[in-house]
Amino acid sequence: MASTAAATNGLSPKITLYTNHSCPFAHRAHIALKELNLPYEEVIIDLDRPRDEWYLKINPRGLVPTISYSNGVLENEIITESAIVAQFLADAFPSHLLPASHSSPTAPLTRARIAFFADAYSSKVTGKLFGAMSGSTEEEKEAKADELVATVEKEIEPLLKDAAPFFGGSDKMTMAECLTASFVLRTHAYARGGLMHSSLLGKLEKLPHYTKWQKAVASQDSVTYIFDEADIIRRTKVRMEKMAAAQKPAN
Repeated sequence: MASTAAATNGLSPKITLYTNHSCPFAHRAHIALKELNLPYEEVIIDLDRPRDEWYLKINPRGLVPTISYSNGVLENEIITESAIVAQFLADAFPSHLLPASHSSPTAPLTRARIAFFADAYSSKVTGKLFGAMSGSTEEEKEAKADELVATVEKEIEPLLKDAAPFFGGSDKMTMAECLTASFVLRTHAYARGGLMHSSLLGKLEKLPHYTKWQKAVASQDSVTYIFDEADIIRRTKVRMEKMAAAQKPAN
């Protein structure tokens, strides 16, 4: 178990985070907690075997992240699904990540812009990211990598034109980064680790807004403090080998 620094906003929440450091979705919760400087206890869930009954009682889906949240009014409330967990924490503790809806006349628009960016990345880019790790030949792998780059150029690059260096002209991380940073890290790690075509990083670097933003994101301690690149590459290679073996016809 681990804990972070003291809480803010006049509340002293008790948060237990059920997580796995190799999961990009659970990673979102870690980023939110670190950015908000919230204390938490950590319980690692082994994703390589069936879930224990005790965890299924907490989260019947067996997924991570899950948080158990108490604050003196709420008691051991269970919140699941990564985007919902991050949103809950950001709403409970308004900050640079996400303004409270009624904090200013522009706050609802800021929230809408952030939500659109996160949705664009999740719905348009993430699938291409995992697709770029497929392909049985170098030509197929390069074609998949080109699809990923083209999607980032079309869907993400224009939305980052005013990044400073973070989304929407912010000089601090926002919820846009909180919900996408784990996938940004993995895109570049997978390419460096040989899981995607070697041309990918060079092609992404030709997108100036994305590149400035990506480098800023990758430099944040809140993004990298649980990220073990070598271990994630190793685990991903093992998982892909198992998937490939399972798809082979039996003799």
